Amino acid sequence: MFDIEFFQELHGLKKVLSNAPVLNDQARHEAFMALNRARNKTQPIVYNIETTNACNMKCRMCPRTTMMTRPVKTMDLDVYERILNQLRPWYPHEWKQWEDFVEETYGIKSTDMSENHFYLLVIPKVLQLHGYGAPLLDKHLTRRVYLLTCKGIPSYFSCNPANINIDTFTDLMKAGLSYVKFSVESVDDQRHKDIRGEASNFSTAYEKILELLEMKASRYYQTTVVITMLDLGQEDQDVEYEKLKEKFKDHNVYIYLKSQDQQWYDGSAHQTSSVHWSEICHHPWSSMTVKSDGKVAMCMEDYNNEVILGDATKDRLIDIWNGPEYQRFREAHFRDGGNTKCARQCDMELIGSNFDEED
Repeated sequence: MFDIEFFQELHGLKKVLSNAPVLNDQARHEAFMALNRARNKTQPIVYNIETTNACNMKCRMCPRTTMMTRPVKTMDLDVYERILNQLRPWYPHEWKQWEDFVEETYGIKSTDMSENHFYLLVIPKVLQLHGYGAPLLDKHLTRRVYLLTCKGIPSYFSCNPANINIDTFTDLMKAGLSYVKFSVESVDDQRHKDIRGEASNFSTAYEKILELLEMKASRYYQTTVVITMLDLGQEDQDVEYEKLKEKFKDHNVYIYLKSQDQQWYDGSAHQTSSVHWSEICHHPWSSMTVKSDGKVAMCMEDYNNEVILGDATKDRLIDIWNGPEYQRFREAHFRDGGNTKCARQCDMELIGSNFDEED
């Protein structure tokens, strides 16, 4: 989830900052005050909960593969429940206002299917149950989904189809899983292994997904199955994606080509039409991330928990959200990242990048 009211209120300011020349100190001050006024100070919103950072994949485009040094941890259920008890879903009138805003601003209807539709009309309402790990390795995953269903908050996680177990997914769908995304990078087995590691291949993944879709249909489960292929900037990327779409053309799936994140990691710099990656970063003001050890991090991209802003095992989310560590981070982020890793290890434009360097 992220704060859809904040996003709407700041959309005009973000547009100005994205297209403006370098701005002066007065503009800097006014913009920062506008951000703080718009930020919801009474209801923190959690973008994602990393329920586990255990993973059996070796994806070439993921910094976890070579750079993550923090211990592997699966979140305790009592910590997870403590977090959920502090959250709520969007009310129907709030969501309707958001849908109208998205259609008017971006031309995207609620019935569309695309990368930007998924980001703007799925991600804001779901609680993501993944981070730098493989959610299906979490033995408490079904219970976590069920608890979200009881709260009225849609659930979602992304995973590698190599880890599909039909019995597990039967339980997950029965528990009310709203969305599951499978990453399929090629219809060629070896090419898939080259991208996602030896534990992955297309043929087995495809068979498992079809079996899952058959099970879902036979039992009338409502889970939306999402298929994505990462746009890695390869010369034949469009051809590969068309092959993937052909494989699933007769099946009930939500499919799209996904922009590559973490481009800083592999040194690539291909273009994206993704709203998420092409607009200014708003995470410090619109949502928080809770990692598998219960620590509150700056956002989901902090693979090594280097910028920790609080501890959800000890403190209330609202106190963390309004606390001094978060405020210092927002100020540093606004100053073009300051000394945070946002300035070095992220593809998103920082909100202060259009300001001069004077204090």
